[in-house]
Amino acid sequence: MNFSEPAMTEDLYFCYESVNKSCPKVIYPTMIRVLLHIFFMVIIVITLCGNLLVIISIAHFKQLQTPTNYLILSLAVTDFLMGGFIMPPYMVRIIESCWYFGDVFCKIHMSTDGILYIASMLNLSLISVDRYYAVCQPLHYRTKITTCATVIMILVSWSVSAFVGFALVFLELNILGSEDFYNENVACVGGCVLFQAETASSITCILTFYMPGFVMLVMYQKIFHVAQKQARSIHSIGCNNVQSENRTSSSNKERKATKTLAIVMGVFLSCCIPFFICNLINPYINYSIPPVLLETVFCITYLNSTCNPIIYGFYYSWFRKAFKMIIFGKIFHADSSRANLFTE
Repeated sequence: MNFSEPAMTEDLYFCYESVNKSCPKVIYPTMIRVLLHIFFMVIIVITLCGNLLVIISIAHFKQLQTPTNYLILSLAVTDFLMGGFIMPPYMVRIIESCWYFGDVFCKIHMSTDGILYIASMLNLSLISVDRYYAVCQPLHYRTKITTCATVIMILVSWSVSAFVGFALVFLELNILGSEDFYNENVACVGGCVLFQAETASSITCILTFYMPGFVMLVMYQKIFHVAQKQARSIHSIGCNNVQSENRTSSSNKERKATKTLAIVMGVFLSCCIPFFICNLINPYINYSIPPVLLETVFCITYLNSTCNPIIYGFYYSWFRKAFKMIIFGKIFHADSSRANLFTE
């Protein structure tokens, strides 16, 4: 998502030897190429399989079809598409240090990457809203966060993501104000990087990462403050009857879900913070951040898509049960969609 060039070597190679203004090419040692192939293939397989398990679980099991899980489903779809359509071409570009798929596919790849990132951020924002109502306003939760409302929010978030992602790349808003610098110093045949001018970098970083991230952090801080008060209140009252026990069980489940989704958000922000710090300051220091560092922190952002299904499986017992039923083929049994996943 940012401007980078391969580091120069003593023997200078190019992506296209017979083409003028070809991008320089780095030839990695065989062992490094093999290790990079193994690393990326493992990440891609885990990302695809893990998120596919989440998608099938929510789509198949009736008990998991709740507004919160529809938001998780939307997030899993973005992660699955990231693993299936963004990571493989990115792997080839990193290992070959050149882009061999053409300019049109390069723009499609960059815009889709942006769309999926923005969709992930918006989905996480919607999840924080869902958790806020579930914990802080439980009496209004079922009336405000309905299935219909959730679907509409998901459709709006994807529509906004698609508009912004395609507009940024295909309308070339990312190079606005720095067209001459881009054409003279960045553009070359065999390259595919999303160069961002100062204005575009500042606006996109603030609007798509720093502001939503700050809002989510503040919202989760309020959620956990209220959750702690509720826990103390329940503890002081005690559980002297069945109704009280049911209320405690429901409250515990909501807190568990909130804690897990907060971890998902924390992993997302942790994976993205290094890149967005570099992305924000790089235009103001004349793009002097080493390309290797940029590629490294950008690669870390992709690991978030790999981590999410692992977090669900580790913290949610019902997702673990759903995963086991899918892996062992039990979902093909009659009435498997109505299986009780919430029993310990």
